[in-house]
Amino acid sequence: MGNDRRSNLGELEKQGWVRQFVASEPRLSEAAALYGELGFDVHLESIRKGQDCDTCSGTEEHKDKGECRVCFDGFEDQYKIIFTRRRKNPQPA
Repeated sequence: MGNDRRSNLGELEKQGWVRQFVASEPRLSEAAALYGELGFDVHLESIRKGQDCDTCSGTEEHKDKGECRVCFDGFEDQYKIIFTRRRKNPQPA
């Protein structure tokens, strides 16, 4: 299951999406709106259950790679990963 998740995130990156950060409401909607105003497309990716990192307990090294889910255990449904990519034809805000 973990490999499917990493390949999905890798596919997003191949499509030009850049992982920004994980957020919950109300900051999630605020950040998505702000990125939109700045000329970015926004994609929100759910955090899946059972994606805990087997090699750490929340170390920065694994957080930076987007692998660690220890902090979200039991609360995955409340958070999303924000991905952005520059719009090809940005529209004025």
